[in-house]
Amino acid sequence: MTVSNMFSLAGKKAVVTGGSRGLGLEMAKALAEAGADVAIMYVTSDKTHDTAAQVAKEFGVVCKAYKADMCDSEQVTAALEQIFQDFGQVDVFVANAGILLGGDSETFDMNDWKRVFDVNVHGVFTCVQFAGARMLKQGKGSIILLSSICGMIAPRPQNHCVYNTSKGALNMMTKCLAQEWATRGVRVNSINPGYMVTDMLEDITKDASIKAKWEEYTPMGRLGRVDELNGTVVYLASDASSYVTGAQIYVDGGYTSV
Repeated sequence: MTVSNMFSLAGKKAVVTGGSRGLGLEMAKALAEAGADVAIMYVTSDKTHDTAAQVAKEFGVVCKAYKADMCDSEQVTAALEQIFQDFGQVDVFVANAGILLGGDSETFDMNDWKRVFDVNVHGVFTCVQFAGARMLKQGKGSIILLSSICGMIAPRPQNHCVYNTSKGALNMMTKCLAQEWATRGVRVNSINPGYMVTDMLEDITKDASIKAKWEEYTPMGRLGRVDELNGTVVYLASDASSYVTGAQIYVDGGYTSV
């Protein structure tokens, strides 16, 4: 097999949660450009249907949008049922949907704590359990969880205990699922980004002093662009990573190296 064939996703079917904007949309486009038909799951903007149509037209693939709140397991499973019905099978599942809340731990609202876990952990596992069970029947599949550097370290200067803890859970979820399914054809890996220029971080980066600290602590001296996960997601989705499972790939400008 040639290198270009190894990285090709032609004929593959992929799902990206949280795919309406930011990193999720960029990764959905990257998978489509590599040849995959893509289902985009979203929760807020119904304009995502128009976005999916644009992706389909630009890359000559099938791309459809499906609405589901990651906090509602019934909505999630119903959307996934429809995706499997429409696409026939799913070869790649990118669990990207997540929320970011912060604050001092001693006064943090437990309802907010539960909401973060409902989306970032419970919602992810609902998706992965559903898709993984069907991939196991297929005998092949690639599951990619979007974790964070915050799953391994507690970055400064912001207080994000709940977010960091939820991403630590995803790191362990990656390892557990990878070893459970390793001999059954389903690979599970995570992408752990550093600080990327996304809508999620927009409010925080309004504080120039925080942004300056992130840049100071990052050896490359800058925040990541939204398209700088694209190569990693295509690699993990493709046969180029056929012997890779349980890996956590840090795309962070060197942040976790120091």
